[in-house]
Amino acid sequence: MRYLPLLCILCVPVLTGADIYRWTDAQGRVHFGEQPGQGATQVQVKPQVVERDSDTRARQERLERFNDARQQEKAQAAQNAAAQRQKQDQTCRQLRNQLAEIAKDGQYFSQDGKGERRYYSSDEIDTARRKLNAQIASQCG
Repeated sequence: MRYLPLLCILCVPVLTGADIYRWTDAQGRVHFGEQPGQGATQVQVKPQVVERDSDTRARQERLERFNDARQQEKAQAAQNAAAQRQKQDQTCRQLRNQLAEIAKDGQYFSQDGKGERRYYSSDEIDTARRKLNAQIASQCG
């Protein structure tokens, strides 16, 4: 829509430069063309200039502002969705890494506030696996 007036302005010289001819054939039909037929007369073609009133221009400007705002909203929504997906992917990686650590043979531990290791029993490991699998299923699909 923005480029329509520019396109019209660019087409005006093309229209004004062309010679248009009018002639009537033997059956009485009127023809127009760039090549003159028998008994053709040249026709002056004046381009139609469309003047817009201030209300129409104001509506057009509001529509363009609305469309620009809508595009910005879509771009912002896409950015937010990408950030959300990235955050969810990071959470899923962390959960899968924790599950992989539990799945390793050996002892599983956590560190308390003092930095000391607290080793899990086999029942606690099984419970932690079930919780992690449930979290992965619900958050990561």
